[in-house]
Amino acid sequence: LYQDLFGHVERAGHTLVTCEVNTAPPNPASDAFHAALGFVEAGDAVIHGGKKAVRYYARQISA
Repeated sequence: LYQDLFGHVERAGHTLVTCEVNTAPPNPASDAFHAALGFVEAGDAVIHGGKKAVRYYARQISA
């Protein structure tokens, strides 16, 4: 699915794909999956009034 998304993003002229992974509870499998696809950590946040902790990832797409 991500490969299809990357192609669509590139054809649309965009250069960045971002995603969100829960950090509480930790999700090391998702962290590893996104790293293997070339995503890098872009930041952490606590959202929804403190009820959800997440990490944001970003991947550059050549356009």
